[in-house]
Amino acid sequence: MTVDVTTDVLVIGSGAAGMYAAVSAARNGADTVLVDKSLIGRGGATIMAQMTVAAAVGEQEPDHWSHHLQDTLESGRGLCNEELAAILCEEAPLRIRELDEWKIGWAREEGHMKQVMAPGHGRERCVYVDFLNTGPAVARTLRTQIGRAGNLRRASELTITSIVVNGGQVAGAVGLNMETGTAVTIQAKAVVLAAGGLTRLYQRNSASVNMGGDAYALALRAGAELIDMEFVQFFPIGHLAPRLVGMDPIMWDPFRYKLGGRLLNSEGDEFVQNYGHAETSNKYTAPRDVASFAILQEVAAGRGSPAGGAYLSFEHIPEADLRAAFGPVIDRLAANDIDLTKHGIEVSPIAHYHMGGVRVDGQMETRVPGLFAAGEAVGGANGANRLSGNALSEAFVFGERAGRFAAEAIGDRVDSWSNEAARSAVDEIMAGRHVAKRQSGPGLASMLVTLQKIMWQDVGLLRTANGLANARTLVQDIRWDIGDYPGASDHRFALSMQEWFDLRNSLLAAEAIIASAQTRTESRGAHQRGDFPSTDVNQTHNLISRLDGEGLSVMVAPLISKPFDLIPLEAAE
Repeated sequence: MTVDVTTDVLVIGSGAAGMYAAVSAARNGADTVLVDKSLIGRGGATIMAQMTVAAAVGEQEPDHWSHHLQDTLESGRGLCNEELAAILCEEAPLRIRELDEWKIGWAREEGHMKQVMAPGHGRERCVYVDFLNTGPAVARTLRTQIGRAGNLRRASELTITSIVVNGGQVAGAVGLNMETGTAVTIQAKAVVLAAGGLTRLYQRNSASVNMGGDAYALALRAGAELIDMEFVQFFPIGHLAPRLVGMDPIMWDPFRYKLGGRLLNSEGDEFVQNYGHAETSNKYTAPRDVASFAILQEVAAGRGSPAGGAYLSFEHIPEADLRAAFGPVIDRLAANDIDLTKHGIEVSPIAHYHMGGVRVDGQMETRVPGLFAAGEAVGGANGANRLSGNALSEAFVFGERAGRFAAEAIGDRVDSWSNEAARSAVDEIMAGRHVAKRQSGPGLASMLVTLQKIMWQDVGLLRTANGLANARTLVQDIRWDIGDYPGASDHRFALSMQEWFDLRNSLLAAEAIIASAQTRTESRGAHQRGDFPSTDVNQTHNLISRLDGEGLSVMVAPLISKPFDLIPLEAAE
């Protein structure tokens, strides 16, 4: 076996976190390779992001990162890793200003960055490029920086199937070349997992096609731990009806809190304030877990909309104000037969983000030396519920740190590549060239659809012991059905092989969610148990998942606390 690629740092995933990690590793002197199963900078969640980025830059009104941290911890329902949360909030302004230097084009007003209020924040804190193109602007800016790095190589359409660990530390990875269906071996002293989240596991989701839990499954099989896997965030006002073609289902949030869109039940009443979060007129600050649960309860009480959600109404807002805010989007909505001046649209929760993920320290390193993680792949910073606007901040901050510390770590390590350590991963791919399995192609696609239905019905917004047990049995059955090797492929883009590896990862990630949800016998944040509706103070701890000889296990871990002083806002001016 010969090694196909040798590098210092391998970064897996090219959303904002992966691209920032690659740029950071390269500028800190490491020979870096950035790989993605999609096109570099074109896949993942970043390019789809249309909204805002939370950072206490203090250009709209006085602010300080400690106040951002206070809001983050409150939103996290007592379960945040305070060290990671503090890093996120303290360094977010640095990354926002660096992106500004890179000419991203943050919106400005009278020479200052324009910032807006978002749910859960105590002040106008969230920057944006514009309300529908922040993500694409981020992706474009980071792609430009990647193109300028002389010691950074890129490879698209390469699916990493396994992290190679030898002698207790990372040695590299093995991947599937999508064009040829052959194995690619990559020798690396450090690996950064930045392959995003897992919300594609749900029937109703806002995810791109490659958000199936790859980072979590790769980490588990490499010996790393996961944390907080039970906490899947549902975006409360995902579009439900009328039919919306060619537009993002989560586009409504910035317009709601910018214009004061009213969330109504079938009786025409606002209702979120009835579920533990008082809201004043035109100030919609309820965190996402509260708003999602409120909609769920209204539907259950028979006060839902015809399609099974709630109404989002802008009918009380003058048409001129709507057009000024929405701009050309008004015409795109009209093409979908949606007139916001005459009718509300129906919205309901949609799987959007995952608070859990790979367990790391403050340097973004896992318990496996040389294995780092970044972005949504990381768990712990957001606790039981992510504060609106923290996703891209997390991608920037954790991506930069993962790349920087990965580059720093390679100086202490020698190459530990071993053909023997990589052999089983290579053999899995080679088996797909010779072994015909029962399930491939359309069979695997139907299994993914089945998995999504299981997760939505039994591991979604409201969970019970019986539903979770049923879901775990069904997921384990599918894992058994797909076998130990991918099905035979015609090797023209090796699609059926990739589907097998994708589904294998998704099933492991799904079981990790279920196992943690079974263990947490309370309702907290995004994890709501119909059979345990109250929050239990005795369960104010994290849950850690790992693979061992007995399979997937879950254990309790104490919180990581970090005392901090709240800086008076007068001092922030």
